[in-house]
Amino acid sequence: MARPHRPLPTLSRRRMLALGGVGALGASLAACGDNTGREGSAGQEDGGGSSGGRPSIAQWYHQYGEAGTQEAVERYAADYEPADVTVFWKPGDYDQTTAASLLTDSGPDVFEYGNGPTIDMIRGDQVADLTDLFGDTLDDFTPSLVERMTYDGKIWAVPQVLDMQVLVYRRSMLEEAGIDAPQQIPDLVAAARELTRGDVKGLFLGNDGGAGLLGGPMLWAAGLDYLDGEQVGFHSAGAPEALSVLRTLWTDESLLLGQAKDWFDADALISGRTAMQWTGLWTFPAISEALGDDFGAIPWPSMEGGSPSVPVGAYGSCVSTRAGDVQAAKDFVRWLWIDQTDKQLDFATSYGFHVPSRVSLVPQAEVLSSGPAADAAGYVTEFGHAQTPLLWTPQCATAWSDMMSRIVRDGADPQEELDALVPVVEAELERVTG
Repeated sequence: MARPHRPLPTLSRRRMLALGGVGALGASLAACGDNTGREGSAGQEDGGGSSGGRPSIAQWYHQYGEAGTQEAVERYAADYEPADVTVFWKPGDYDQTTAASLLTDSGPDVFEYGNGPTIDMIRGDQVADLTDLFGDTLDDFTPSLVERMTYDGKIWAVPQVLDMQVLVYRRSMLEEAGIDAPQQIPDLVAAARELTRGDVKGLFLGNDGGAGLLGGPMLWAAGLDYLDGEQVGFHSAGAPEALSVLRTLWTDESLLLGQAKDWFDADALISGRTAMQWTGLWTFPAISEALGDDFGAIPWPSMEGGSPSVPVGAYGSCVSTRAGDVQAAKDFVRWLWIDQTDKQLDFATSYGFHVPSRVSLVPQAEVLSSGPAADAAGYVTEFGHAQTPLLWTPQCATAWSDMMSRIVRDGADPQEELDALVPVVEAELERVTG
């Protein structure tokens, strides 16, 4: 999962990716501020270059909230012998600050970005091609992430670790009602109704009824997607019916709404206010501590013609083409995110609850070795979808989000809404590919 994302004070670090969408990139260059990277790390205005014969590399991270993370990445940087790597921990609106800084000589040499660089960064020659870094390890990286970070046959970032969203449920509540974990969308709708009893609702998809999160999974459930290559992918038979499912759930009164803690916190499930909840993998430690083995996890169910799905996102390590020494920056990215598998495993599992981006490392992650966590980790390869395609720009994401709110909350006609969205998305596709 992943990354992209309006800061929320109760969220921490990589789980921000799982909010979906992409942050706007229209910040002015003044947003970069002072002390933005290369000047501090290289001791000179343009950064990069060398210090005492050694390359100097400025590496940017957004401000993670999980304890120990900053110390970990600083430790990794200190272990790198071929260059002097300085870590810059960037608070505030990381997405806009970073995007703006890439247009200047005061930005990073190496930086992370949610789901890899944007199409505008790639088309604007602001990031370096990293395809050659992978070598024979490419097939070991989660396929959906590699695809998300690929454009024009080249890979523009190295996935760090991933987050994901799943449907969790209280085993005891389903067993008491004689209901199996739903595998098909009609079963989910029926289960939500049946499990709604007294003060308990059957399903929690967030306070917006899933409008902000589940448009993509509903398309995938119907065998569709946001885009089909460089063409609109959502304007096909089955899309209106798929999106209308969320409206049905909204009007059924089987959804839990109005919670103080939204979908990204498992409080609704843990407290027993709902029998099923859409949430992120990061909530599993809290659920397990509170409920023991009285919970399970499944992908979002499918419809006829589609398949189950889990959205995944990851920060990708990127190299700026304005780096003082692009090759030295690329060598560092290869060392950290491809060669140093012990550090990759540490970063994924020691400071939160995440999945390594390397498939071969998942069996080595003790926290993912059993129970619902092991199930969820397995879904990444089998059912994983990047949250949105690379060509799905911020303008597309905003227009889609507004449309979903009208369909789910206001009862707007899905077909009419999809028809109106087509020219908006087509104009953006023309802009970024023309």
